[in-house]
Amino acid sequence: MALIAPVTKISPRLIRVLGCNPGPMTLQGTNTYIIGTGKERILLDTGDENVPEYIANLKQVISDERILINDIIVSHWHHDHIGGVDDILDAIENKESCKVWKYPRSDAPDATLRNANINELQHGQKFTIDGATLEVLYTPGHTTDHIVLVLHEDNSLFSADCILGEGTAVFEDLYEYMKSLQIIQDAKPSVIYPGHGNIILDPIDRIAKYISHRNQREAQIMAVFVQHPSDSFDEMDLVKLIYKDTPENLWLAAAYNVGHHLRKLQTERKIAKEGDSWKLIPQASL
Repeated sequence: MALIAPVTKISPRLIRVLGCNPGPMTLQGTNTYIIGTGKERILLDTGDENVPEYIANLKQVISDERILINDIIVSHWHHDHIGGVDDILDAIENKESCKVWKYPRSDAPDATLRNANINELQHGQKFTIDGATLEVLYTPGHTTDHIVLVLHEDNSLFSADCILGEGTAVFEDLYEYMKSLQIIQDAKPSVIYPGHGNIILDPIDRIAKYISHRNQREAQIMAVFVQHPSDSFDEMDLVKLIYKDTPENLWLAAAYNVGHHLRKLQTERKIAKEGDSWKLIPQASL
């Protein structure tokens, strides 16, 4: 795993500023991106709150490049992406004119910012500044408000937490997440800039692996139901049958993932829930 520098000038139109918030879920930290070539730029994501090192690095870039952050786009509501907004607004000279944008949540009220109101993003919305045309794609699944951005000048894509630089992503709704992976695949990006981890230079292969991994697990689950059409299974029953090579101390985590698959299969009307267990719908098959 290559180390990510605190600040990286990736191209004339793209600067990555690491959120300086490493952890098990954030990897080396949250990647935030300054986008554009002119005086007014767009910042994608803001890291976590109360991280002075990140704010200092961001201010240094703003000073060195002699730029203004004109818009802040937040990919989704998780604290390591929206948490730093107020700290950034406190630190920049154009606090009053800088707009904050985010897609609205459908499962809970959005957070209230101390320094600004949140403007609502829309699927297909475009931001045009010097050197960059960004298009918003709504990609729920990781969260209900998750978006990615396509940078049209070089057909790159900012994947936030839909696709990571290392490992696989977590999600709230697998059915929606799989549809979102298809949206990203259909965009055919030339490169992916993830919310965590290193730049993805083989985006088509990486997306295919993400989709294949989930499809293989789903096929294993469906195979159990098809082979035992009269039986009911709960999550742990399926873990014991499918995750035979997985250490027992990881079974609870495996059961959590199986639960996501079961709810997706229920949405697709392939299985039905009976009490605490699940059963094949007779018409369903592999």
